[in-house]
Amino acid sequence: MTQPLSYGTILIMERIEISVVVPVFNEEKSVQALTQKLRETLSRTGKTFEIILVDDGSTDKTREIIRTLRARSILLNRNYGQFTAMATGIRKAHGEIVVTMDGDLENDPEDILKLIGKLGEGFDVVCGWRKNRWEGEFFTRRIPSLAANKFISWVTGVYLNDYGCNMKAYRRQILERLELGIYMQRMIAAYASKEGAKVTEIPIGFKPRPFGKSNYGLLRTFRVFFDVITFHFFYKYGRRPMHFFGAVGFWSFFIAFLLFGWMVYLKFIKYADFIKTPLPVLIGIFIMVGFQFILMGLLAELIIRHTPREVEYYEEINGEK
Repeated sequence: MTQPLSYGTILIMERIEISVVVPVFNEEKSVQALTQKLRETLSRTGKTFEIILVDDGSTDKTREIIRTLRARSILLNRNYGQFTAMATGIRKAHGEIVVTMDGDLENDPEDILKLIGKLGEGFDVVCGWRKNRWEGEFFTRRIPSLAANKFISWVTGVYLNDYGCNMKAYRRQILERLELGIYMQRMIAAYASKEGAKVTEIPIGFKPRPFGKSNYGLLRTFRVFFDVITFHFFYKYGRRPMHFFGAVGFWSFFIAFLLFGWMVYLKFIKYADFIKTPLPVLIGIFIMVGFQFILMGLLAELIIRHTPREVEYYEEINGEK
């Protein structure tokens, strides 16, 4: 991928080899140090690179600071959430290799070299594993994290130790196959694997963030269950929602048919008064539910063909490299 650089009246097309995407939110104390460390690390690779800082609607001085840094900056018009910010940066990246990481200094930029090196072994996605993240917090954090990762691995068939780690390296062609959405935050490696990517994982360093506090909590562990349901639904029915809604509608009609048959049996065989039974109401309910699911399936088919796939309102700044 190339990026045009203008020098006077001469237009030079520079090939970008590595893009590092960093979503930031209220990181005024760390963003400058992180950017400097990234530049120092990437300069040693001998490859062309770009640093993309995506501000997710910060309310402190983060925006003012990143405007002055030697990095590309994308300023979202409000707080969309971490993965939406990350996905926006990925879409705007020019590099043949795209690296994502957190902006709170918990991830060590030096580990980027390890990720890129592993890609060179023939992998398409390399995930970081914060192996020693929860030392001293065995029951409150290590056990829930272990259980969540084992559960995701079991359901998806993609076995990783740290689905929650945002430090990953991707080949561009793999990312171009994915329809990035907010439901993919923990599951992006699994989605990539289902698209044919060769996925692996390597241990990386972890440092407690020097500023602010982590948003991690047990509630996020419980959300894993919903992420897995979403993954299963979108992987199996994302391109064909009518197969799901239509099946539910069919079984609803089938149950209504069985109840109607029972009602006929009571009327003409048993000579019973079915009006005093809940059968007419139940039949009506199942018929309405069947119609509703069929209609939802049709609407879902329309929605997936017309849903915008990109944050449309942002400001982009091309800083001096």
